[in-house]
This record gives sequence, structure tokens and C-alpha cells, in this order.
Amino acid sequence: MKTKLNFRKLITNTLMAAFVLTASSELIAQEKKADDLKSFKVVVEKTENGIKMQSIEGSAWVDLSFSINNDKPQAIDEYGMTELNKISSDKDSNLTNFLFTITKTENGIVLKGIEGTAWTDLSFSLLENRKQAIDQFGMTKLN
Repeated sequence: MKTKLNFRKLITNTLMAAFVLTASSELIAQEKKADDLKSFKVVVEKTENGIKMQSIEGSAWVDLSFSINNDKPQAIDEYGMTELNKISSDKDSNLTNFLFTITKTENGIVLKGIEGTAWTDLSFSLLENRKQAIDQFGMTKLN
């Protein structure tokens, strides 16, 4: 009887240790990913016909303006508008390597972070002709 209890205790302790190691390694991986991100800052403005964007930091483009359907996302990277199946392989060390899609909704903006962002999904309300700044970590203040 005592052998069964010791065996159960050993298995329980082993499972708990495995759980703690797994959880801590995921936290370290997330922290490392955030540390590896380069800075970028973009101001998004919702217009009547589409979206205007201004790059403050980290990209080759300064201003983008485009029409967009409410249900079709537009891919944006450090070089400007792109297509997900035609991602540029040119990497410039002076630029931030980021890629996200942007979709205009009735009430705001939906962003999907694909590369170079700590966020994977980011959505917020944005009235027409209003601006919101975003960076590699999410929404940020306009300066």
C-alpha cells in the first residue's frame, strides 16, 4: 500500500514539474519575441472612401492612401501596400520588418499582425476622419 502512495506522489510531482517548465518556457519565448521586435509607428485615419496612413518611424513610405472594401483586407509592410502572396524578400536593416493586414469596418479598424508585431489581432473603434497611432505593441498615443 505504501509503494502505491509513493508511486502516485512521484507521478504527481513529475507532472507538476513538467507543467511548470512548459508554462515558464512559453513566457520566456513571448518575452524574447517582444524584445526582438524593431520599432515602427504608423498613424491610421479612417476616411469616407478608405484609409490614410502616415508612417512616423520604421518604414520606407511616408504616406499611404487607398480605397478599401469593408470586407477585404489590405496587406501593409515596411515598403507600403503589398499582397500576402507577393511579400518582398528584400530586407533593409534600417527598416522595421513588419507585415499586417488592415480592414475597414463600419465602426472602426481591424488589424492582423503577421510579422514584426507583438499583436496578432488588433481592432478598435475609429470614427471617420479620426486618427489612431499603432506600433509593434498595439495602440499607442499620437504625438
